[in-house]
Parts: sequence; C-alpha cells; structure tokens
Amino acid sequence: MADADILFERRGKLGLITLNRPEALNALTHDMILRLERQLDDWRDDPSVTVVAIQSAGDRAFCAGGDVRALYDAGKVDGRNNWKFYADEYRLNAKIKNYSKPYVSLMDGIVMGGGVGVSIHGSLRIATERTVFAMPETGIGLFPDVGGTYFLPRLPGRIGMWLGLTGSRLKGQDVVRAGVCDLFVEAAQLPELIDVMAHNGDWKIALMGAGLHRGGLGDLPETPEIHYLFSFGSVELTLKALTDDGTEWAKRQHDTILTKSPTCTRIAHRQISTGADLEFEDCMRLEYRLARFCMTQPDFYEGVRAVIIDKDNAPKWCPPTLAEATDNHVAPAFELLGSEELLL
Repeated sequence: MADADILFERRGKLGLITLNRPEALNALTHDMILRLERQLDDWRDDPSVTVVAIQSAGDRAFCAGGDVRALYDAGKVDGRNNWKFYADEYRLNAKIKNYSKPYVSLMDGIVMGGGVGVSIHGSLRIATERTVFAMPETGIGLFPDVGGTYFLPRLPGRIGMWLGLTGSRLKGQDVVRAGVCDLFVEAAQLPELIDVMAHNGDWKIALMGAGLHRGGLGDLPETPEIHYLFSFGSVELTLKALTDDGTEWAKRQHDTILTKSPTCTRIAHRQISTGADLEFEDCMRLEYRLARFCMTQPDFYEGVRAVIIDKDNAPKWCPPTLAEATDNHVAPAFELLGSEELLL
C-alpha cells in the first residue's frame, strides 16, 4: 500500500518519520514527498511536537534517491510530465531547510539523490558506520540537485565539486569529516537516541552522553589533492590538471568523470560554481530550471536505461563528448523561466 511507504508517528514530544520502502532502498515517490510535506505542516502547527526526526526502515539504505524508474516511464511519454515532481520535491527541500522546529536526520545506510534532500538540510545530520553518501546524478543524465547547488560549494575546500563531478562515495566517519554530516554515532545507539528525544523533546539533551563523535576534516583520503585539482574554472581545466598530476588517484578521477553525461558534467560544474554566491531559495529556483531542461533531454532516459533498466552500464550520451556538450549547449538550462519560475 502506498500509505505504508512513509510512516508518521508521535512518540511523546517527537514527530518521527520513517521511510518504509526497504525493498526499493527507500526511494522517494511523488506521493511520499507530498505526504511528508503535509505532515511537516501539521507538526509545525502542533505545540506538543517540539522536535522532528527522520529515519528509515531496514539497515541497508536511508534513502537511495527518487523513484527514477517512475520518472523514466512518465518522461519517456513527455518529459514535461516530470516537472511537477521536481517542483514539489524542491519545495519540500526548502521547507526542511527553513523548518521552525529542530529536524534531526538519522542518515543510516545509503544516502543518495532525493535521500540527501530530505536529510542534509535538517538542523542536525547524524551518520553511522553504515552511512554511504554520494551524489551520483551525472551518471544517469542528471545533476547534483535537491539543494546540491547550495550545500556542495559550502563543503570545505573543493570537496563539493569533487563529489558532484565524480559521484564519489563517502562512508562512515568520512561523511562527517567532509562536512556532510554533523555527528557520528554507532547505528545500535539510534533507538536510544530516538527514545530520549521522545521523552525530553530536546535533541540537545538526547545527544549528551550518547557516545557521539564530532568529526574534523583532516583524515579524508586525498584531501589536499581534492582541494587543488577541483579548484579550476572549467571541466576541461580540471581534467587537464588531473592528467598532469599523474597519480593513480588522479587518473581514476579523470576516467570517472569521462564516463558521466558530458551535458550534465558541464551543467554540474557551472551549477556548483554559481551556487557558491546564491542564497538557498535562489539555488532551488536554479535547480528547477536545470531539472526541466534535463527532463526534456535524452541523457536522463539513456542513463536510467543503462544503469537501472538494462543494467549494461554502457550509456550512449547525446552529445557524446564534452567538446560537443559546449557552454552554448547547456546555456538554455540556466535561463530564467519568467512566470514559470519555482514558487517557494
């Protein structure tokens, strides 16, 4: 039943959200997005709820993203069919970012795509030893959205650009060290944390004595290389720097980028660079323009085919190279929409 895909529960002073599609890695459907937004409105206006937390069913994934198979099916008929999904999803992301009550994200397991959008904008983001964080969108003909325009350029150094262009994964305490999450706790402690929040209605009290560890950047692999090699003003200059560096790590990053959609790689670099100077709401409006563009381009449907449907992992991008996916090619994605701009 669709109603069981996302669960809402009052536990004392806590409003608890549970993403409940473990067989689908808790991927977000359009209905889940709409129901979550309505519930947040209800709890916002309920004085007996003093803190909200979001968790997931199962121990494999917090949320692996949006339901891209549904988007594929709808968009193959007409890409404009998916515009409302993105409008509603981005409005939800903005609601979480500006929520008037503490919103605690228990990011246990895989956190990608849409799962990032319902977690990273919260008041407190908690990682566990099972957390796997990534923004792999350019590999399926998309861009790092759900607020990536805002949070990626605000990670330390150039970690955000590295994550956005390569889709690299961070695990466990590295998620905290990279600035994606605030704290690390063993997964076995999460039920106790929830119980304390429910009883006290104060996540700060819940954290006291919980054995949490606050990370500090420094141990993340290849940090100096990331900061230098992903600081350049274009994708081409980044690729050249990676080639010139000559290390095995740099070669892997270079080769990985070349497997992604050239169009979306070009979009992602400009998007992340631009987002550094934008307020959150303007970032979300930009993402809506980019999403509308991508939904009417071939790469999303080809990427989903290759990765999700046929699983041959051999997408045929159009255009096939960065030299052909020029600045002029992606320029329409950034154009203002006039009366059709995203309303937040």
